[in-house]
Amino acid sequence: MKKIVSLLTLVLLSLNLSAQGGDWIELFNGKNMDGWKISDNPASFNVEDGVIKVDGPRAHAFYEGKVGNHDFKNFELMVEVKTMPKANSGIFFHTVFQETGWPNKGYEVQVNQSHGDWRKTGSLYSFNDVKEVFVKDGEWYTEHIIVNGDQVTVKINGKTVMEYNESEDKNRPANAGEKKIDRGTFALQAHDPESVIYYKSVKVKILP
Repeated sequence: MKKIVSLLTLVLLSLNLSAQGGDWIELFNGKNMDGWKISDNPASFNVEDGVIKVDGPRAHAFYEGKVGNHDFKNFELMVEVKTMPKANSGIFFHTVFQETGWPNKGYEVQVNQSHGDWRKTGSLYSFNDVKEVFVKDGEWYTEHIIVNGDQVTVKINGKTVMEYNESEDKNRPANAGEKKIDRGTFALQAHDPESVIYYKSVKVKILP
């Protein structure tokens, strides 16, 4: 038993050291939602054929796994996404698990090609919004989020579509509260029953 515990400790240590060393670490195991904690409606997240299918009422899947002790400050997050027509979702960072409701802490990076919301994929939701659409529904694409200090950069299929520097934002609303650069975990969003989205990879590279 002691050997098993020691081996597990070494594996977890190597995962943390590897992530801190600048390697990409996959947060989704391709089999189930182990390492993720889902709020509101857990049935809105299912794994089918190695892919996370988001389909159902409002819910958020928060990463609560071992990598980085699910507490990230500076990082790169690379997510492979596919939206279906009229779908809306989001990728949160510097957030924390909450039982219900829209996350109060952290920023949301928008996932939306054709939903009625005018804020499209790549938007730092309500802080620096993107109106242009860069990809099509039904196609896999990469959403690359880089956070370093006060700077947030979003790239879609390698193209930079949004840059934001929090310390230079002179229009930042006074009631922004916990929607700010801090530290915390990631979350994927189920927005509404008519939004179907697929995620097949969620990987992180921890930056100094």
